[in-house]
Amino acid sequence: MAGPSWLERLRGARKTALLQDGKRKVHYLFEDGLEMAEEYDLKTNQLLARKWREKNALGSCGKWQVEVGEPTMYPGGALESELIKESSSSPIFMRRDTQTSFQWRIRNLPYPKEVYSVSVEKDQRCCVVRTTNKKYYKKFPIPDLDRFQLPLDAAALSFTYANATLIITSQLN
Repeated sequence: MAGPSWLERLRGARKTALLQDGKRKVHYLFEDGLEMAEEYDLKTNQLLARKWREKNALGSCGKWQVEVGEPTMYPGGALESELIKESSSSPIFMRRDTQTSFQWRIRNLPYPKEVYSVSVEKDQRCCVVRTTNKKYYKKFPIPDLDRFQLPLDAAALSFTYANATLIITSQLN
């Protein structure tokens, strides 16, 4: 027999909410130790960030994994160590949703729009961005569709390019 549906798990989670800095912050703690934190804009009710964290094998909390919103940067811009820093010109991948669509932005991509293609790999349930010059390749899932077991539709995908940023949109039905 299958486990509880995602909606049942969400209803059964312990929830804590607070208002801070013009945002509604909601923390979910699921029975299996999985945690989810979301931030919403108080004026527009738009989802600004969603992060996940789960306990490791020894029971301590792992690092937050950003699903929606700006990637988490460490003090000084360093990623794991103060000796190694990511280049400021590296592509930055982030997700921002609207009321009617899922949206991803990839900043710092210097190539013209004609170079990019966006497609769907149905068997792996993910989207793929590639360039004809073979300088950039990115595969990414849409976890929301997987959680609710919804189909991934290539016809709903579109993209635009402006100011060195590729914006990929998947319309919701």
